[in-house]
Amino acid sequence: MGRPAPVTIEVDGRPVSAHPGESLATALLAAGERAVGTTRGGARRAPYCNMGICFECVVTVDDLPCQRSCLVRVRADMRVRTAVPR
Repeated sequence: MGRPAPVTIEVDGRPVSAHPGESLATALLAAGERAVGTTRGGARRAPYCNMGICFECVVTVDDLPCQRSCLVRVRADMRVRTAVPR
C-alpha cells in the first residue's frame, strides 16, 4: 500500500510538505514542529493523545480557530497557524 504524493501546506507562513489524508498533527510532527501552542503560563504545548480528547494540539486552519490538528486531515494548500511565538 503506497502513500499519496506529498502536497504543500503552509504552516506559520512557511511551506511544509505533507501527505494528503494523514492527520495534520502527524504532518506537523514529521516537519519538526514539536509544539503547536503555549499554556497560559507560557509552557509549550504539543500533540499529546492524538485522538481528539486532550485539546493540546489546537491550531487555526484556514482561518478557523481551535481545530484539533489530530482530527484534521491534510489537504493541499491548507493554511495553518500555530500559537507558538516564532
